[in-house]
Amino acid sequence: MNVLLILLAAVAVFVLAGRFYSRYIARSLGEDPNHPTPAVARNDGRDFVPTKAYIVFAHHFSAIAGAGPILGPTMAILYGFVPAWLWVVLGGVFIGAVHDYTTLFISMREGGKSMAEVARKTLGSAGFNLFIAFTLIMIVLVTSSFLSATAISLTSLWPLAKIGAREGETFLKTVVRDGVVMGRIGGIASTSVIFITLLSPLLGFLLYKKRLKTAYAYVLAAAICVGSVFLGIAFPVMLAPTTWMIVISVYVLFAAGLPVWLILQPRDFINVQILYGGIGLMVVSLFSCGFQGLRVTMPRFNLAEGALNLGFIWPMMFITIACGAISGFHSLVAGGTTGKQLAKETDARRVGYNAMLLESLLSVCVLLALGAVMAFSDYKAIVWPTDPAVKSNPILGFSLAAGRLFHQGLGIPVALGTVFGILLVEGFVITTLDAAVRLNRYLFEELWSIVFKKAPLLLRHYWFNSGLSVLLMWTLAYSNAFNSLWPIFGTANQLLAAMALLTVSAWLLLRRKRNWFTLVPAVFMVLTTLVSLGILLSGYIRTRNYILIAADALLFALSAGVVVLFLKTFLKRTGRAGEAPAAT
Repeated sequence: MNVLLILLAAVAVFVLAGRFYSRYIARSLGEDPNHPTPAVARNDGRDFVPTKAYIVFAHHFSAIAGAGPILGPTMAILYGFVPAWLWVVLGGVFIGAVHDYTTLFISMREGGKSMAEVARKTLGSAGFNLFIAFTLIMIVLVTSSFLSATAISLTSLWPLAKIGAREGETFLKTVVRDGVVMGRIGGIASTSVIFITLLSPLLGFLLYKKRLKTAYAYVLAAAICVGSVFLGIAFPVMLAPTTWMIVISVYVLFAAGLPVWLILQPRDFINVQILYGGIGLMVVSLFSCGFQGLRVTMPRFNLAEGALNLGFIWPMMFITIACGAISGFHSLVAGGTTGKQLAKETDARRVGYNAMLLESLLSVCVLLALGAVMAFSDYKAIVWPTDPAVKSNPILGFSLAAGRLFHQGLGIPVALGTVFGILLVEGFVITTLDAAVRLNRYLFEELWSIVFKKAPLLLRHYWFNSGLSVLLMWTLAYSNAFNSLWPIFGTANQLLAAMALLTVSAWLLLRRKRNWFTLVPAVFMVLTTLVSLGILLSGYIRTRNYILIAADALLFALSAGVVVLFLKTFLKRTGRAGEAPAAT
């Protein structure tokens, strides 16, 4: 089928959902534009900061998008284009966007508290303790997965011949490997990421201390983005993957302890320009290619090969596409940072629901780029290599597909488009890492308050908790390959989403509000992810991967505990059906 028709079908579904379904949910939740938000009520200039909606959207979208909506579809298209597309579109509308909006809204109604704190109120102290432990494990898995993928992609090489370039006729620096001239693609993105990071505090100072006008902020952010690419072409930074792991870990350690306005928000504001630009380029390229008659050439269904590499399509495809359809990490961003920054309650729907739809649109574009312009043999050689010595590099796989799409649709050189594709991912992987470690810092602080009546001063210091988060991230990334980490990250991520949806359902139940739109997705995700944990555990036992065996078993036990607590709450409430409704 023509790529343009497939794209327009997805857009139509997203527009209708954003206009009608999200408003139905808002009415069910009791959205009130006059209700004061935590950012207004508790403005402290550090974490609780009332912020313009477009800046919060940029921060929220760049934090939740990261590499997930790109890496997941890139890996899962192995099952075939059709099942991956259906899960991204329908899952995004009825599960992912509902999860993001409801968790953000309830976090705000509860004073900017995390979903763990909301679980304490709805499921009791046991629910809080289980949620904290579960979330800590999940964040370590997500950060280690992204750190591993980043370290590999920042050293990406690809034959010049397959990019359509010749040595001496391209801006790429080259190296010869086994007699093949390879282009150093990753180094350009490395320099760009460094340059953007160094200039982020300047933009933060101008935005929040000097009140720089919005139009000027966009121009400056765009100039920084463009300048970073030219600087990367001139001075590409090439380091070993293990060195990159150390460098990124050190950066994240410091970024997680600084005020949000100094580096987190301005970095997100700069990076989101790249992501907006990338989505825009992909959409325009798909329109252009659609008018040229471009069609999806990858197999529509490839279930046997997908099962051979990943496992049966259910549940494994559903957890492989971990962010394009549903992601528990989004609830952490909602309760950790976004819920503390929104100035109006009505902004929660615009930011929460619509940001998830935009992420799903990005995943649709990724599927179309891979499905239409990437040779299936090249795709498998990069993302699913048969040689054990070759590491899977899905970021490079997507970037090459994006480069070819930009070339066919807009005439952009493949090499330049590929570099932009890697940059599109890398900036947001770093953004996700520093946001996730900051969230883990909050959670460790809550954990120590559970373990100790009065936690020692050291355990309450944000540098200690940030350092502990970074150390765990680095250790797991260093000791496990990306292909081993991604499935359990995806499962943990979506298990967290299921736990969050159960918590939201309990919150609504206690207030006698409709909750079917959160409860039905919660049940589906609980079943999907628990079956996935069982499948993964058998593989870890077979390979004697004791770290992941322990993580798998803990996740199963913790999630089972939350399900039991929810059932007790449900049965208790239904047994008291004659009582007056709880106050909202």
